[in-house]
Amino acid sequence: MTITRFEPGPRMSQAVAHGDRIYLAGMVGTEGADITEQAKTALAEVDRVLAAMGSSKSSALKVVVWLADMADFAAMNAVYDAWIDPENPPVRACGESRLATPGYKVEFIVTAAKTV
Repeated sequence: MTITRFEPGPRMSQAVAHGDRIYLAGMVGTEGADITEQAKTALAEVDRVLAAMGSSKSSALKVVVWLADMADFAAMNAVYDAWIDPENPPVRACGESRLATPGYKVEFIVTAAKTV
């Protein structure tokens, strides 16, 4: 099977497709913004990368959410619930973890099916 890398860099690619599966790197939002803005911009980035790879949030299979502080859980969920396709919800896990820099509050890691 062919492996396709999207926006590869020296350390990682933003996404990799193998067969009918697309694996996204962790998507973060605007560093330093509040949790609502970071979640919105991160999920917009998920949409952009999925579209470029031939998919969409409706074909998301799995979403892993990392929060720097679980106190932001409700605010993140408000954005996530407005974003997700309610007819096609993926499996999801959410946990607390120190993220790459202190300015990040949320990170989304998505696996999706290719639809194109």
